[in-house]
Amino acid sequence: MKTIAELAAALAKGVTTAERLTEECLERIADPIGEGVRAFIKVSADSARAAAQQSDHLRAQGIVPSPLAGIPISIKDLFDIQGDTTGAGSIILRHAPPATADATAIARLRAAGAVIIGRTNMTEFAYGGHGINAHYGTPLNPWDRARQRIPGGSTSGGAVSVTDGMAVATIGSDTGGSVRIPAALCGIAGFKPTQARVPLHGAYPLSTTRDSIGPLGHSAACCILLDRVMAGEYPGDYLNEPAELRQSGLRGVRLGVPKTILLDALAPEVAAAFQQAITALSAAGAVIEEFVFAELAEEIAGSQKANFSAVEAYALHRERLANQLIQFDPMVAKRLMLGANMTAADYYDLIQLRLRLMASANRTTARFDALIAPTIPIIAPTIAEMQLSDDNFYRFNALLLRNCAPFNVLNRPCWSLPCHPKSSAPVGLMIVGETSHDHRLQALGLAIEAAVNLHR
Repeated sequence: MKTIAELAAALAKGVTTAERLTEECLERIADPIGEGVRAFIKVSADSARAAAQQSDHLRAQGIVPSPLAGIPISIKDLFDIQGDTTGAGSIILRHAPPATADATAIARLRAAGAVIIGRTNMTEFAYGGHGINAHYGTPLNPWDRARQRIPGGSTSGGAVSVTDGMAVATIGSDTGGSVRIPAALCGIAGFKPTQARVPLHGAYPLSTTRDSIGPLGHSAACCILLDRVMAGEYPGDYLNEPAELRQSGLRGVRLGVPKTILLDALAPEVAAAFQQAITALSAAGAVIEEFVFAELAEEIAGSQKANFSAVEAYALHRERLANQLIQFDPMVAKRLMLGANMTAADYYDLIQLRLRLMASANRTTARFDALIAPTIPIIAPTIAEMQLSDDNFYRFNALLLRNCAPFNVLNRPCWSLPCHPKSSAPVGLMIVGETSHDHRLQALGLAIEAAVNLHR
């Protein structure tokens, strides 16, 4: 699959058109033996064709608002799109009034010329790292599809829409890893920004404390472009920038490897891929240092007593749980109900713990340019393995979230970039930056991607 940069160049040279790119995506979505029926909840074929035709017409007049112009993008089902009902992967909201305006992030993508191809499937109400949806089916991971492995969630359909060429890139949300987890399990790039970077207006919430909006694509550069547009930054001549950012390389860059929790009980495939990534980064001149990150242990212990997602999601859905319980995915409902057992005092303590840990963690990691760890400690389990028992389901879901979720609490920007050998189980390399230093982390992501890919 081609990156946004490659397609933007082809569009500029007249090698292809927005209309042709859109039709190719629509054909793949409609393929009866493909994943389109499970990856998408709604396909916006007519409006996408109209937007593509308009993009081509404007380009012919010399009007190209950004490198995104004419590029087909898919959108997670929790974003408002004017005239559509926002379902958040649930059947409970299917009769809700349609949105009267686009979410801020989506409006900015449209203004940049992106073609919205449709709404993608997701874990119901974004509450789970697995990507299983009891109502609309589960899009299958592109790796080892015969065994029906999970795609990761909650941005499940979005990730599969990119891997299968049904969209060039996709927009998701990340509350505990919902961009990074499917990116890692499906073998693509995903970026979670500092929370305040992209406005949450018009995005259906899970946890207002931890929610953030991020892109998934075939390269780090794809994600950076989408992030900058959604953040309201003028992308300018962005396509020349990655090469400039790579020039500084990794020589002398200090990368910290937290020994606390993030390296525990790694699957053999994950351990091997992570070690190969470290070897490649060291060869590129990076200085790698393991360290104890005690704040991670404190965060996980605190979240076992009271969890932001559990409390805030339960508060949002408690009336529906009381009156429409039968319409929920049973596993989502069970997790939502956990929030009912948490007291106001527990929640207050959690808020104070978060503030203390953010400040403490900033001091602990100040000597590093970034942190690196496996995005997920395991490879993608099969749907059957997850559904074998409730215990299996909770155990796998906890492992999927384990490495990612603490950095939503600490409000750090993060990458997940592929670091596995070709033709093997996808493994993600998580790269963690400092709060609000997103541009610096983006530059490091480009350099790290280049170094790791040389060894793939």
